[in-house]
Order: sequence, then C-alpha cells, then structure tokens
Amino acid sequence: MNSYLAKLVFNISIDNGSNNKQFDEQTRLIQANTIEAAFLKARALGKKHEESFVNNQSHLVEWKFIDVAELYALNGAKDGDELYSTTHEIENASSFIKYVQDKSMLIQAKSLTFA
Repeated sequence: MNSYLAKLVFNISIDNGSNNKQFDEQTRLIQANTIEAAFLKARALGKKHEESFVNNQSHLVEWKFIDVAELYALNGAKDGDELYSTTHEIENASSFIKYVQDKSMLIQAKSLTFA
C-alpha cells in the first residue's frame, strides 16, 4: 500500500443572490496500491462529500466536487520534505502575518504542552 497526497477542489454555491464564487481546496491523504487507484479513490471521496443543505439564514448551500487537481506520491518522503506549497499575493502584509501567527497560537493552545 502506498501513500498519496491529493488536492480535491469543491465549488461552494450559496443561493443568496450574491455573485461571489467560493472554492474549497482540501488536501487529503490517500492510501492505494497505484497512482491510478489513488486518483480514482480521491475522485470517489470528492463525490462522496458533495452535499446540499439549507443554512441558518434559509439559503440553499451546495458543495459540488469539481475534480482532483493534484496528486503526489509520498513514498520515500523524508522528514522535512516539502509536500505542498502555495504563494499568496496580499495587499495588507501585516494582516496576513497576524492571521498566520494567530493560527499558530491556536495550534499551540489546543495541541501542544509547551503553550
């Protein structure tokens, strides 16, 4: 059994008259014997997580699976290897830095004994 990292992309649609488009990118660990099997398993997982529901403002929310956007084999990965990277272009750098630091503090508060 091999390990793969798959990026699943969903389109989130909220029936509230807004033209804003939302997309959710999820990075999932997939266990499979081959890359082909991992791709099919990732795609099935995405389809399984499609859903529609009415939110607390009585608007219809739909999560539609688009497809598997990336698939990486993790076999042979070593401690410290880069598994995923993304670059953000932000107008307000200090807000983004504070956001990252706040997320780090949440991890420390919830999970780590040295916090």
